[in-house]
Parts: sequence; C-alpha cells; structure tokens
Amino acid sequence: MAKKAKNNAPEEEVNWLKEIVGMVVYVAFVVLAVWLIITFVGQRTEVSGSSMYDTLENGDNLWVSKISYHLHDPERFDIVVFPHVEEDGEQVFYIKRIIGMPGETVRIDEEGTIYINDKVLEEEYGYETIEPAMIGRAYENVVLGEDEYFVMGDNRNDSKDSRFEEVGNIKREELEGKAVFRIWPFSKFGKVE
Repeated sequence: MAKKAKNNAPEEEVNWLKEIVGMVVYVAFVVLAVWLIITFVGQRTEVSGSSMYDTLENGDNLWVSKISYHLHDPERFDIVVFPHVEEDGEQVFYIKRIIGMPGETVRIDEEGTIYINDKVLEEEYGYETIEPAMIGRAYENVVLGEDEYFVMGDNRNDSKDSRFEEVGNIKREELEGKAVFRIWPFSKFGKVE
C-alpha cells in the first residue's frame, strides 16, 4: 500500500517564524545585558591628556568598575572617574587620584608638601614637586565634608583638580567608578596603581 505524501509547507513556515522570534529575543537579551554592564558594572574609558602622567598616559584604555563603590567605600589613592562641566558647558569625565578622604583637612605648603590633618601625606604618586602656582586653594586648609573627596592628578603641575575652584571637592555620588586595569596598549596591560 502506497503512503500519501504529506504537505510540509505549514510546518516549515512555523519553524522559520520560530527562528526569527528566537533571534529577535536573543539580540534583545544581548543588548539588555550590554546596557546593564555598561550602566551598572563597568566600562572602557580612554585617557585624554597628561594629568595622570606617569601612571597613565594619553591614549591609555582603562576598565572602570562602576560597581566597586556599591560594594565598598572609596579608598585613598584610588584612581577615580567623575563628570565635570567645562566652561563651554560641555560635560567631560576627569580621571584623578583620591588624596583627601571625607572629614579630613587638606593643605599644601609652599614647598609642595601635602598635609592631611596637619600630617605629611606619605605617597609616591606625584610625578614632580608641586610648584607654588599650582597649590591653588589648598594653600589654605580645605576641609572636606562627610561625603567629599579631594582629588589630584599625578602630574601635579599639569592637572586641573580639587586644588582649583572650578573642580573643587568631589562628592561621593559624583564618582562614576574606579579605574581597575589598563586594557590597551598591551605593552602596559595590567592593574592600574
């Protein structure tokens, strides 16, 4: 007895439609996952300028952890990223090192020595001695609020940072994240310190 051939057209059409729906759901999931990572976990950022020389150089690509400060408090000497509005109204992101912590008093004397609560700050990050013209408002005591940080670039004579009124103290809520490691160039790949 001969079997009658079945018409498979509707079944093939359903499989094709399933494939399209599956692909759309997959792409939507990937886009959502990327958005969540970039918004809440971390992102790549590129250093522009020389204010963090010699720790970071112009063109270095970094991974910035946005989740770090949801898990623990910022620490002295962390390299942080925060937004700043320039004179022309453009928003840029600065990358600097935390020097002063909430509740502390920061001062820089005429020799360029940094004091925290009247004690010399022991650190090895400054590229060079701070020139008198670059002491800025830190010539007098700068008292930090309970949610404020004093940040400076490592290239102390070529950095617009908390020493100057246009940047000032940085509030905790302004900290976008912590620079964790360098991802480019490969010759310098590794942890950012």
